[in-house]
Amino acid sequence: MLIKEFSFELLAQNENARLGKIYTPRGIIETPAFMPVGTLGTVKGVYVEDLIKTNSQIILGNTYHLMLRPGVEVLKKFKGLHNFMNWKKPILTDSGGFQIMSLSKFNKIDRNIGAIFKSHLDGTKIILSPELSIQIQKNINSDIMMVLDECPKYTNDKKVISNAIETSTQWAKRCKIEFGINKKKALFGIVQGGLFEDLRLESLANLKDLNFDGYAMGGLAVGETQFEMQEILKKTVSYMPIKKPRYLMGVGTPSDILVAVKEGIDMFDCVMPTRSGRTGLAFTWKGKINLKNSKYKLDKTPLDKTTNLRNINMYSKSYLNHLIKTNELLASMIISLHNINFYQEFMKKMRTSIKEKKFNKFYNKYYKLFN
Repeated sequence: MLIKEFSFELLAQNENARLGKIYTPRGIIETPAFMPVGTLGTVKGVYVEDLIKTNSQIILGNTYHLMLRPGVEVLKKFKGLHNFMNWKKPILTDSGGFQIMSLSKFNKIDRNIGAIFKSHLDGTKIILSPELSIQIQKNINSDIMMVLDECPKYTNDKKVISNAIETSTQWAKRCKIEFGINKKKALFGIVQGGLFEDLRLESLANLKDLNFDGYAMGGLAVGETQFEMQEILKKTVSYMPIKKPRYLMGVGTPSDILVAVKEGIDMFDCVMPTRSGRTGLAFTWKGKINLKNSKYKLDKTPLDKTTNLRNINMYSKSYLNHLIKTNELLASMIISLHNINFYQEFMKKMRTSIKEKKFNKFYNKYYKLFN
């Protein structure tokens, strides 16, 4: 199927949970979708060919980090990140907005200029403007680009959040102009507003006026409780455009995903599968397993008997326990691959449950298991 333009199709709903497809020239993304995080052009510890076998349909890269390493010159040489890392499917790039918050001790915000950084690597001064963020994403050649936004740290100071919305709205307008018209690619707006319903709706209204290709909820998973996150999603997601993809940024425990899908979110990204893999935590259909635990020292059973992915079911929990305790790299590689594969199977079964109008049953079973 030759796809020439970016588009979104809503196929079915089970109450607020949505089943859909995102069409891009590089492939179709079935939603709800989980995007493994490849910040620096790699999903940590996982070969691209194995990532494809997990049925991952799209991955995430990061504008700020790729700007520093390998740098725009290298990305231009390869005509983008796809060729550089040998990944032929869609890529979504974060704009660098989250790094404005997470690396705040290295930067300051100037609404007219952008984010003024000191590189966390060598202290070099960097100015990341809305225009430059889009230019870098064009050099990355990503299929879905994000506007540069100001993502404030978790706070109850309404004035701080309101000021961030004003900055983000201005930057979104500038990003839209810099992006121009390109029907093969997409530009998503990012809704800010903290836990304040009125500010979230104000931010969303501002972005809807700009008619983006999709809309993301930013500024969550920054310190609030899961209940607080769910409450703000309940109050705001239904106002997001129905015929556009809805993306919840940086949220990715299985229970968080279930909560958000229940409110109508379509897309997710998180480092959880690989970060947990590096610490010995595996996600399975029986719940989470901490393979550091000594009770697995003599356990001959595999993590998942049903998977044949790179024959990872050949390895016993006992062997993985040994690898973790001896700090062997193979442990993080096996568990990370297992976790990504589990996440993609989890999303596939979730999509089936929505199609069959059984999402609530799926939700109740697995929310209890993973919460």
